[in-house]
Amino acid sequence: MELAEDVRRLRESLGELPEPMVNPAFIMVSGLPGTGKSYFCRKLAERLPFPILESDDLRKVIFPSPDYNPEESNRLFQACHRLIEELLRAGIPLIFDATNLIERHREHLYRIADTFGAKLILVRVEAPPELARQRLNDRSSTTEREDKSDADWWVYQKMRSSVQKIRRNHFAVDTSRDIAPVIDKIVREANR
Repeated sequence: MELAEDVRRLRESLGELPEPMVNPAFIMVSGLPGTGKSYFCRKLAERLPFPILESDDLRKVIFPSPDYNPEESNRLFQACHRLIEELLRAGIPLIFDATNLIERHREHLYRIADTFGAKLILVRVEAPPELARQRLNDRSSTTEREDKSDADWWVYQKMRSSVQKIRRNHFAVDTSRDIAPVIDKIVREANR
């Protein structure tokens, strides 16, 4: 019952959804905090008007004052995965913006994509550590921001050791450089 209610609340938070399509694109974005995932997703969504399921934003829909413990994260990602299933079943393309660092967790999302005939597009977002650190420090000193993450440099360092290689073909984008060429490739792939 709790899961169904969480999924309903998350879905409502997305607003109006695009028209359904056959083989909808499912763009899964992966990367450490501060690498520019959410910025990249917003830029991508300017070209592909897909809903962005941003885990940091969705966490605050379910938990207005999150404490980021394992039980809370488990509940959040169960709801996110169920919502992804519902959207893909309905033919709705989407962008999933979360750290997605562990291959075992990504494999569950690969199976969801396969089950619903989605066009899975994987993206690894990275940035030099010193730039990520600067962004995370800037984030903590700003109240007006589009980014919903509360992660700081300590979280980045803690998560860094859990990064696992993506074992499937994927796009890699370094956000310290021009991201437009990678966005062009992903748009072509999504529209193919």
